[in-house]
Amino acid sequence: MKPSPAPFYGWRVVRATLVVAFVSWGFALYAPSVYIDALSRIHGWSTATVSTALSMAFVVNALSIGFVGTLVGRHGPQAVMSVGATIMATGFVAIGQVNSQWQLVAAFVTMGLGWSCLSTIAVSATIAPWFEKFQGKAISTAMLGASLGGMLGVPITLFLVQSLGFTAAMTAIGAITVCTIVPISLLILRRRPQDLGLWPDGLAPEAREVPINEREWTRAQALKTFALRSTIITFGLALMVQLGFLSQQVKLLQTELSPTATGLTVLASGSLAFLGRVVLARVADEVNIRLTAALVLWLAAAGLLVAAMANTATWLVVGVLLFGFNVGNLTTLPALIVRREFGALSFGKVFGITGTFMQLINACGPALFGLLHDSTGGYTTPVTVAAAVMFGGSLIIAHGQWPWSKRNH
Repeated sequence: MKPSPAPFYGWRVVRATLVVAFVSWGFALYAPSVYIDALSRIHGWSTATVSTALSMAFVVNALSIGFVGTLVGRHGPQAVMSVGATIMATGFVAIGQVNSQWQLVAAFVTMGLGWSCLSTIAVSATIAPWFEKFQGKAISTAMLGASLGGMLGVPITLFLVQSLGFTAAMTAIGAITVCTIVPISLLILRRRPQDLGLWPDGLAPEAREVPINEREWTRAQALKTFALRSTIITFGLALMVQLGFLSQQVKLLQTELSPTATGLTVLASGSLAFLGRVVLARVADEVNIRLTAALVLWLAAAGLLVAAMANTATWLVVGVLLFGFNVGNLTTLPALIVRREFGALSFGKVFGITGTFMQLINACGPALFGLLHDSTGGYTTPVTVAAAVMFGGSLIIAHGQWPWSKRNH
């Protein structure tokens, strides 16, 4: 083992996973709001019908995601991400070809299965072995790609749909996914620094300011802690309402704005999400991560409440932008909390089970929003419910630090 010559290869892994996150989040998390709108118009299906199919994608994602962290930790990210990209691209192409509701569900489920190999767990598990001292900065930096996806995923998709038509646009998105992620996975990503004869962070042990936590947790041991349960409950519910909101964001904005103004608003919201992640990347290793999470959830709730109460296009945009500033960090913070409290050695398995439970809750978001929209005739009720969930989550995650501190320090 040796100290790393500058620059440390781990930062190259971070940059590579940033690109992976950009493509996968842009087209699998943010762009489905365009897919829902287009499929509803083309086939005459209700918002609830298409939203439920998207929810099924996230159910399958949740059931498979628990194995991803373990697979990445055991075999490395190269094969996992390459296969995931190919499966997800197949789903995108199929979405553009559907003619019946069972095909709709099958296409979205295929997309969700592929995304499980490219989601937060996969990205975080890929980075976790490479960093200890700078783990907060590394994971937050990689997840900037997700915010870039939020900035550009919807505008790119809207442009492709308007230029090529929906079917050709989805084929193009599938090609972009494969041609970007597969080469990165095979040529750049590596399993761990030790395979290259390097130390984590590129620093020898004597140069390290924080020791490596070598305790290995089992899934059962971790699930018995209130620290993990509070993380699962808080972010499972928060990401559920976030996904529901994002899946309807384009449709909501178009109730007050033109398609062009909608695209610009989504771009601005994604830009603010990127800024929010930049801020977190700078401070993640120095702050109380749970209290930071509570603040993020509170601000996200405030944005949702403004959007729910908006009676003009201006206030709707203000609410969406305030929510957007915090949306990116809601996906980053669970990984940072688990990585900090359970260590690198157990990260894959512990965050894998965390992600499974969070995603099972999360998957209900699009269907819940769609059903509330159709039953109430608008978005006021679902967005207000989302705000209440965020406020409650801020209290739970902050409280979760105290039992953890008493038991472990």
